[in-house]
Amino acid sequence: MSAQVQVVIYHQADDVGEVLAAYHESSRRMAGTPGLLGNELQQGVPDGRSFAVVSRWAEWDDFAAWERSVGHQEQTAPLRPFRDHTRPRPFEVFRVAARYGAAFERGEASS
Repeated sequence: MSAQVQVVIYHQADDVGEVLAAYHESSRRMAGTPGLLGNELQQGVPDGRSFAVVSRWAEWDDFAAWERSVGHQEQTAPLRPFRDHTRPRPFEVFRVAARYGAAFERGEASS
């Protein structure tokens, strides 16, 4: 049984507008990517210079195939200048191990 994976990529920037524009452009470029269930841009609290893009993938194989694809770097290029290299790793990949919540109970998402 495959489980969804979530990819968290950390970014840092002084200009929120630039990050938002880059996020929207990257999201447009990734529209229709097989296995990509969605993504969101999160802004740090209280450090508004800290951002994370969290993408949800149907399963690891979908993410791995996209990551190996020729076009993936072009799709994410708008956000690359904002990558947070102060962290030991600017990204993390998590496999969904368990979940609770109303959206999952209604069948809107499953593991």
